[in-house]
Amino acid sequence: MSTTTELLKGAAELFPDEVVTQAHVRHLELPGAGTFALITLDNGLDHTKPTTFGPQSLANLDTALDQVEAEAKDGKIVGVGVTGKPFIFAVGADLKGVELLKRHEDALAIGKGGHDVFKRLSGLAVPTFAYYNGAAMGGGVEVGLHCTYRTVSKALPAFSLPEVFLGLVPGWGGCVLLPNLIGADRAVSVIIENSLNQNKQLKGQQVYDLGIADAIFEGADFLEQSLLWTASVLKGDTEVVRADVDRGEAWDQAVQRGKAIADSKVHGAAPAAYRALDIIAAAKNGDLRQGFDAEDQALADLIMGGELRSGIYSFNLVQKRAKRPAGAPDKSLARPVTKVGVVGAGLMASQLALLFARRLEVPVVLTDIDQARIDKGVEYVHGEIDKLLLKGRVNQDKANRLKGLVSGHLDKAAAFGDADFVIEAVFEEMGVKQQVFAEVEAVVPEHAILATNTSSLSVTEMASKLKHPERVVGFHFFNPVAILPLLEIVRAEKTDDASLATAFSVAKSLKKTAVLVKDAPAFVVNRILTRFMGEIQNVIDEGTPVEVAEKAVEPLGLPMSPLVLLELVGPAIGLHVSETLHGAFPERFTVSPNLAAVVKAGKRGFYVYDSGKPELDPEVKALLKQGDTVLTEEQVRDRVLDAVAQEIGLMLDEGVVAEAQDIDLCLITGAGWPFHLGGITPYLDREGVSERVNGKKFLAQGVASVPA
Repeated sequence: MSTTTELLKGAAELFPDEVVTQAHVRHLELPGAGTFALITLDNGLDHTKPTTFGPQSLANLDTALDQVEAEAKDGKIVGVGVTGKPFIFAVGADLKGVELLKRHEDALAIGKGGHDVFKRLSGLAVPTFAYYNGAAMGGGVEVGLHCTYRTVSKALPAFSLPEVFLGLVPGWGGCVLLPNLIGADRAVSVIIENSLNQNKQLKGQQVYDLGIADAIFEGADFLEQSLLWTASVLKGDTEVVRADVDRGEAWDQAVQRGKAIADSKVHGAAPAAYRALDIIAAAKNGDLRQGFDAEDQALADLIMGGELRSGIYSFNLVQKRAKRPAGAPDKSLARPVTKVGVVGAGLMASQLALLFARRLEVPVVLTDIDQARIDKGVEYVHGEIDKLLLKGRVNQDKANRLKGLVSGHLDKAAAFGDADFVIEAVFEEMGVKQQVFAEVEAVVPEHAILATNTSSLSVTEMASKLKHPERVVGFHFFNPVAILPLLEIVRAEKTDDASLATAFSVAKSLKKTAVLVKDAPAFVVNRILTRFMGEIQNVIDEGTPVEVAEKAVEPLGLPMSPLVLLELVGPAIGLHVSETLHGAFPERFTVSPNLAAVVKAGKRGFYVYDSGKPELDPEVKALLKQGDTVLTEEQVRDRVLDAVAQEIGLMLDEGVVAEAQDIDLCLITGAGWPFHLGGITPYLDREGVSERVNGKKFLAQGVASVPA
């Protein structure tokens, strides 16, 4: 038994529930070239269950390579190809197996096992070819990099090395082979930049343009064309010419660019990007064996680290928990929605109208207090549809149809008389919203859902004066609506199951991540962010310099600093939410006099950008009235994290959401908090904050950490 077989056998015993990928070998006669062995990777399931590499799957590929290696030695075949099942090439290591690993040596075995199998492709006595026919990620990309040649389908929708995004490195050859194939700068774009840019995917044409693939063919007859091209290469009729890789200063500059990207995204808070860059830097000498050993070591170290476990936890939240919202009623109770009404025609309302029209493809009618506002709102939606047309996201027929679905009307009775779902997006003031709902209730059908996009007000109070409060539901979107996936669905005291089920059904049609939340002040994201921001504002008010307070939370690797976030939200909205929460919880939520002064002065934020970088606005600086208590960055960070941990503990005690997992899902999808934090609770557990503040961890051992 070979060392590889032993490694994989041991790993397979740790992972009995692996969805196993088979490696089927068949032989084809290539015109004028000879007999060719084609290996197809297939787990026996359709494209909704992508092919992965667990230990038994790697062992199956190893067995297939035993066969073709013998055939190549005996001169029975002229080449070997690897492709995937329809729509899927392969999407890398099976993360479910990675979660189970408890020991460094087991993690090391996974790295070595993958390398030992994949590198056999480059050691065969005949040329090898990878045919990227469909989605290829991680180890799926890497198995192809070990081949002599690669082709890619124009129809390929997703190609990436997402490991750094999750807290790993491309550990089966990616960090070493890719820069040696396409140059360090392009490799840094794929491995670091795209990965840290919310796991940006490449399309087939981009894969070819980067030089990762040697040829590109249409999706309809991709494999047939790839095999004809293969025959041409094997006969010598087609010569594959690749650009020389610059191994001089350009390589070093690429690594420095990667470090700058990592610093801007994670601020040193997560190690994966830096480990990947170290391997890329060392790969400059072209020593593959040394590089593969470094990948094995990095992979094992990171698998046993908290950031990766948090990354996998985050991935599972977004991919699995998001699809089965905790506490949602039986979907069979949901009523059909054939027409939508939007109260308001401002920017938020117009964004909502566009989203409903695009996703539900039903008539959407806006109303407002005058015709000019309505016309402006409808015009905005039509303009956005025109932009989609220009970008090729919709064709002319679809654009015309979508525009035809969106209209406006001053008369609510005429607008909403046959609507099934009406959402308000008007001024954030209880009296205004109660009046709007009273007017809408008087004209809509009895079955119609009344939804509010409130960010912090009580949905129960909003519905309290209605004849049918049971059909009112909170439907809180996050700005920008088209980008942030989260939708907080709020169950008020009298909301019935049918209304709630309809809300969840609509959310699914809108392709949003819906989380059920209790009708509590500011719900989830805004409550946590306001407590977080409030503590930053408190230390500034007490005397800590703005730059120290801002820098204190950089190690979290958040998408933007607190005061830049405040600028995006709008100081006036931030002040309003803090006032709402101060009214509910005066002992924990403060209203910053400095923030109030900034809002009163009409400032849009704390910073000016005259130099291209954020600098404290001199006019804001003149407004600030600070005490004389100056904290260090560490003291600020401790205060902020303690406040957040306390607030989350209280929210869970109050039953605002079902579990800590829902808090994390909300922060990831509604506030863009990083995967390597796991949202926030795994990080608070890992850093000892949860136990310091609440006397216990939020999550059980093994949920977002190495199993006991």
